[in-house]
Amino acid sequence: MEALAKRLSNLDSEAEGVVRVVMFYDTLMRRRVDLPALARASAGLAECVAGIRLHGTGRVIRMAPDGREAPDPPTPASITAPITLDDEEIGTVWLERPGPSGSPLDEALLDRLAIAAAAVVERYGPARTTMADPALVELVISADSDEAARARALRLLGFGADLPIRVIAVRSPRPLDQVGGLICPAHPVKAAPLADVGVILATTVDATRFPAGVRAGIGAADSPARSWREAHTALRFTTPRQPVVHYAGLGALALLAQVPEDTARDNVDVAAIARTASNPADLETLDAYCTTGSLRRAAELLHLHHSSIARRLEQLGKTLGFELTEPTGLVRVRLALTAWRLLDD
Repeated sequence: MEALAKRLSNLDSEAEGVVRVVMFYDTLMRRRVDLPALARASAGLAECVAGIRLHGTGRVIRMAPDGREAPDPPTPASITAPITLDDEEIGTVWLERPGPSGSPLDEALLDRLAIAAAAVVERYGPARTTMADPALVELVISADSDEAARARALRLLGFGADLPIRVIAVRSPRPLDQVGGLICPAHPVKAAPLADVGVILATTVDATRFPAGVRAGIGAADSPARSWREAHTALRFTTPRQPVVHYAGLGALALLAQVPEDTARDNVDVAAIARTASNPADLETLDAYCTTGSLRRAAELLHLHHSSIARRLEQLGKTLGFELTEPTGLVRVRLALTAWRLLDD
């Protein structure tokens, strides 16, 4: 390389400068620097602010020529270049050079910075796929993990320390990475199977984008461990008519998940629901009535005349032993139906 530099330096000063830029970044890569060190060195070489942004994690690094983090707000980029890996754009690098014109070597510098950044991401960064190592995901959501181990696992998964984490428990006939990509398309998201439940870690969740056939419970807590417990509980409350449940929306109903199974089975209302469940039409009627809270709306949901639903509910009330159309009856049958479903989860 030194011999090549000497030969090219005889051509003109710009060619010599380009070679020196190439050698500069070759040296950085031999030293296996990380992204902040790469941005810091680039800012020093360019004598202006240098920036790196990764699309997958939203991470932004801006360094000033003095080696410190560049102050906000950022100035407009004077020149930018994409970071590409395996023919996919994974980020951007730029310089914030003040003034109307830049350095003749800025283009060469950014080109090498982008190549170096891609190499760093490939060597040290998290996999760009949504699927993650289940062991790392389990570290994040386990109540037994200490905070240092949890933080390290999140960092390895590509989540910045300042990013909020939402935990979703999923049962899905579709691949988890597809589900994760749909509900969190433009922000960091990772997924992994744990036993018979899928886990999705995301920074944002668009609950309207879950595909058909997927059941999902969404945790509410800031702590990943607690959010996982909430998400798993919310998943148990999902039904074909309500396939996505937010734990925060359960309120006092979440307490039903803590009732011992034997206690629930011995309850007279739950036992009556269990007997009724042998008739799919009766169970569907109860479900529609409990979902809507209205005889007429249940009839619309089932595409039946309201008088037919009224007759069914009257007969079911005799079987269950209480009047379903009374306010207290609606509360009782809702609780009993939910408790019965939790037994089969």
